[in-house]
Amino acid sequence: MDISDDIILSFLQRRHYKQLQPLAALIDMDGTLYDSMGNHADAWHKLSTELGIATTREEFFLYEGRTGASTLNLLFNRAYNRDATPQEIEELYARKALYFTQMPAVRPMPGAMKMLDFFKEVNMRRVLVTGSGQRSLIDRLERDFPGAFTPDMMVTSRDVKCGKPHPEPFIKAMEMARVRPSQAIAIENAPLGVKSASSAGAFTVAVTTGPIPREELEKAGAAIVFDSMEQCAEMLPQLVLKMFNLAI
Repeated sequence: MDISDDIILSFLQRRHYKQLQPLAALIDMDGTLYDSMGNHADAWHKLSTELGIATTREEFFLYEGRTGASTLNLLFNRAYNRDATPQEIEELYARKALYFTQMPAVRPMPGAMKMLDFFKEVNMRRVLVTGSGQRSLIDRLERDFPGAFTPDMMVTSRDVKCGKPHPEPFIKAMEMARVRPSQAIAIENAPLGVKSASSAGAFTVAVTTGPIPREELEKAGAAIVFDSMEQCAEMLPQLVLKMFNLAI
């Protein structure tokens, strides 16, 4: 697979950027670094079923990137025409997190380590940008991806007022990395995350690691879509080189 120059040039024209200078990688966690979205969907579906709220397991893949509070408010407004109270959010999100930890352990996504190694080799700053606040995976990052992130380069649900699809998580990540939007690449796998990163102005790479079709990722604002994390990792050197070399 060759990456067309038109992908970069079209993005530059849409954003009115003269050139891209990728200095930072802003990277999602669930479904991107970890093959975890199936477990999250199962945990949310189990919780909503216990609450008597009609849902499907598949719909929770579309909610990926939302904070726990946002997902609970979505469910409560559907069932009860109101937001969940702070106490309900705390108690129910803790229950959902417990269900998640009781499921089979998730594994790093194939290709994720190769991607992170490339970013380290070219000295790109790396910021984790996740809608999750669950420590069960966040605390595994150093073990599974040693040296990839430092604690001061992580944006979680606890660090923002507005989660994905709002651009705040990626704006905050850019501030942490001390880069402008034209200097950032975002790696995402779900429409809400893609919309968040794209709205923040980052060149957004989407990866189809679940049941969401690539068309949904393109509609959300992805500049390019890869079919797997392995393909993404394989093509990143070519992509970054083109980003540095093309200008309008």
